[in-house]
Amino acid sequence: MTTRNKYLNHAHISERKFKEILKYFCADETASKTSFYTKVSRKTINRIFNLLRERIHELNIHDDEIVSGDIEVDESYFGAKRIRGKRGRGAGSKIPVFGLLKRNGVVYVQVVKNCSKEQLMPIIKGKVLEGSTIYSDGWKSYDGLILNGYKHYRIYHSHNEFARGKNHVNGIESFWSYTKRRLSKFNGIKKERFEIFLKESEWRFNNRKNNVYMILLKDLRKRAL
Repeated sequence: MTTRNKYLNHAHISERKFKEILKYFCADETASKTSFYTKVSRKTINRIFNLLRERIHELNIHDDEIVSGDIEVDESYFGAKRIRGKRGRGAGSKIPVFGLLKRNGVVYVQVVKNCSKEQLMPIIKGKVLEGSTIYSDGWKSYDGLILNGYKHYRIYHSHNEFARGKNHVNGIESFWSYTKRRLSKFNGIKKERFEIFLKESEWRFNNRKNNVYMILLKDLRKRAL
């Protein structure tokens, strides 16, 4: 039997129970723990969590934002451990992700085919205003940023160099650490769902100083899941 619920279409749970589930989601609890705490079936929790993640993907308002100022750029790789004997960026079956972070501001991440200049440079040019200062590591794909109208400073991890005054990529590397730590608790994410989880990490990071529960609840009042 369906229950009247202004937040969830075709609901079999009350609005009060839905709000309880939403609070656990906003606290970034897993579906299994949320099911245990709320006494709602794992199947129902999975359905609600998946719908919430898809809504967050739609709500990623920073995706179209052009940033300027001091920007850190970096790439990272997600997925199974690298195969023994395989070396180099993205060795094995890992998923390459490019990210840029405005210092004291938002982060933007995008799954890419590879980390070549052909892949990364158009993203940078589309997201970062000319005249901005870009900080990167020594990866060759960042060659040419100055010719494209940016100030560019590098940090060379290969020379055991990690920070030199303002010259570092500690902010975006902290985001990678946060995201990998966060995703590891889900015990494996299907490749076709990876982007949804990745962009959720972006959204949570960008709203780390905001009340995410109220953001989602306000949105759901306009349009139910």
